[in-house]
Amino acid sequence: MVSSPPLTIPRTIVLVGLMGAGKTSVGKRLAARLGLEFRDADHEIEAAAGLTVSEIFEKFGEEEFRKGERRVIARLLDEPVHVLATGGGAFMDAETRATIRQNGLSLWLKADLDTLVERTSRRNTRPLLRGGNPREILEKLISVRYPIYGQADLVVESSPASLDTTVDKVLSALSGQLAAETHMAG
Repeated sequence: MVSSPPLTIPRTIVLVGLMGAGKTSVGKRLAARLGLEFRDADHEIEAAAGLTVSEIFEKFGEEEFRKGERRVIARLLDEPVHVLATGGGAFMDAETRATIRQNGLSLWLKADLDTLVERTSRRNTRPLLRGGNPREILEKLISVRYPIYGQADLVVESSPASLDTTVDKVLSALSGQLAAETHMAG
């Protein structure tokens, strides 16, 4: 069997989607498989602010958090190609979305409600889920955010299957996208 050549990734892969979709878990494995660095926008924001995301929300509000997030993501997209996991609300910001479209390759990890509820129940570090019933909050976020996430360059289902299965689906989608881009440019 002839093995296919490794993918050459021309720009940063930006993972978008709701909390619990697997952006960090899939992103770390994807980066390892591609030989790229993995970066997490929320961790970078926390490092820049010297506060946790929850603390930023509590002290300054969501609007100030989004401003900082916009700056951090723009900076990260200027760095060498890597895999970048963004927070669930990042792609909702029109300016951030435009920056990602111009400088990255966006990939929406799409998960169903039951998967999101199960995964987000494992930690209580999610500011948007603290104000009520997590299932209802996630259901509302799905109705508002999924149409915007649908503008991503690629969509991959993030199912309850193994992480490696999802990473394989991501690699297949990337391979197809990059081949199509090469064909259109040539």
